[in-house]
Amino acid sequence: MFAALTVELSPARRRQMAYRGSLIAACVLLLFALAGDNILGLLGISVAALRTSGGILLLLIGIDMVFARSSGSTSTTAEETEEARAKQDISVFPLATPLIAGPGAMGAVVLLMANAQGDLVLQSVVIASLLAMILLTLLMLLLSTQIDRLLGVTGMHVVTRIMGILLAALAVQFIFDGIANSGLLPQA
Repeated sequence: MFAALTVELSPARRRQMAYRGSLIAACVLLLFALAGDNILGLLGISVAALRTSGGILLLLIGIDMVFARSSGSTSTTAEETEEARAKQDISVFPLATPLIAGPGAMGAVVLLMANAQGDLVLQSVVIASLLAMILLTLLMLLLSTQIDRLLGVTGMHVVTRIMGILLAALAVQFIFDGIANSGLLPQA
């Protein structure tokens, strides 16, 4: 998506948008990592409900990845894509959100921090992993044209499908954990 939306821009402008989009996405995800529990509390949403709903969102994304289609959870509508093409800067929308920091990523970071609650070492690992993933995403954005040329359409679909299978498995685990922690089922 990034390569397609920035094809007519200079390499310097593309780099600028990649850096800016990654920084904004990192800030959004860090906000959810550090304050997600408080935000949920204010809205009256339990961690079990977030775990289940986050799992469902991630499952939809995983299914989309496996079948190489888009349900809209990590993509933009045709109107949004057209608006992005008309703009000179796509770093905030659609790059930072929803493409990098989408609902699945926000839900996942809140859930991972909730799982590590009370353990500063585990919370630090979650934050460090989040930042490492943002850096990896930035690298992929900077190399998007070369990666697209190297892997081609088929190669990108193979990688996407493998990652989709792993994401779907993680999502189902989130759903199982959310239901188990909800109190809806009798404890064995």
